[in-house]
Amino acid sequence: MLTVQADLFYRFGAALLIGILIGVERERAADLREMRLFAGVRTISLIALAGCAGALLSDIMQSPWPLVAVIVAIGGLIIAAYMRLSGDGSTSEVAAFIALLCGALCYWQYISLAAAIAVVATVLLSFKGEMHGFVHRLSTEDIYSTLKFAAITAIILPILPDRSFGPPPFDALNPYRIWLMVVFISAISFMGYVLMKLVNVRHGIALTGLLGGLVSSTAVTLSFGRRSREQSDLSAHFAIAITIAWAIMFLRVLVQIAVINGALFAILWLPLFAAALVLAGYAAFLYLRRKDDSSEEVMIANPFELKPALTFGAIYALTLLISSAAQLYFGNVGLYVSSAFAGLADVNAVTLSMAELSSQPNGVGLEIAAESVVLAVLSNTIVRSVMVFSTGSSSLRRFMLPSVILAIVVTVAVTIWLRAT
Repeated sequence: MLTVQADLFYRFGAALLIGILIGVERERAADLREMRLFAGVRTISLIALAGCAGALLSDIMQSPWPLVAVIVAIGGLIIAAYMRLSGDGSTSEVAAFIALLCGALCYWQYISLAAAIAVVATVLLSFKGEMHGFVHRLSTEDIYSTLKFAAITAIILPILPDRSFGPPPFDALNPYRIWLMVVFISAISFMGYVLMKLVNVRHGIALTGLLGGLVSSTAVTLSFGRRSREQSDLSAHFAIAITIAWAIMFLRVLVQIAVINGALFAILWLPLFAAALVLAGYAAFLYLRRKDDSSEEVMIANPFELKPALTFGAIYALTLLISSAAQLYFGNVGLYVSSAFAGLADVNAVTLSMAELSSQPNGVGLEIAAESVVLAVLSNTIVRSVMVFSTGSSSLRRFMLPSVILAIVVTVAVTIWLRAT
């Protein structure tokens, strides 16, 4: 009996905390914006408890009607409040109704789900200004590009055949897996693109490098390399942004591998993470020497635009085919050479292809795949270094030289050390 009562107190306590969480945010928002309040911390907490109590009564009476009655009664109060406060929006009313439903979920022991819903709701409520700013910063082209990409993915992906065609090396091509990887890479890039729109990267060059690296470290490198010729006095700040973007590139590769092939991640995490760490350390050193109080913006296209997505899909499919053929006809040496050359164009395609091929029963060995990814990362780093030294000012080249040396030397040294041990 005591155990049952303790469990009930736990469920009602969770509902109360959820109500307090949402209520505190609403009351704080009302104070800051000097708006009329439908329900504050006390009322929303009581509403959450009412939802939990309604679910309890329904359970006791073995009928849904007690909970329905609570929902109707509270819903009526919410509607009345909305009509009385018309013109002040309906956000607080919706938040109160979410608290009511979360309270019912708590009684049904979906406490983790209810807590997650409450946290997400509170975050959305708290970031009103940022969310509205994000929407205003979106262009019509951004919306159209995202909708077209989503529509094509939702329509095409389910009907693509999830199998390979033809003899080796063509058996490496799986239409469904290829487009799935396009969606995966575009989603990672789009996350950075959304964050850049959401937080407004004009607040600092270092932040631009951090978020821009999630979308395209190459775009950050080219953009700031060219600007350094026009604003050479900001070369140190541009170097910070580019170095951070490079560090993020190494971490992006790790994330991609971790999602697709955990065994390959276990081999590669140390050299790639070490390279990212030393690059971040050098960026921090530059930052402390020269406070990043300047602001610049880098122009990056929406990653969900169809043309770049289709281009990446073609590059990825071609990389899969060439890698498979290189290993089939020329052995490991051919795979190394093809990975290094493919990395000159796109390290993501090589990373995904090696993670995919090494996950197959008769595919590439894990050690060979790991070394191929390292070669691709190094060749891509060399390409971006050439971009810096060919487009950047002399002061930017001076600041970026340690980044180039650190990225290459640390990656190679740790890889060789791991192979030796």
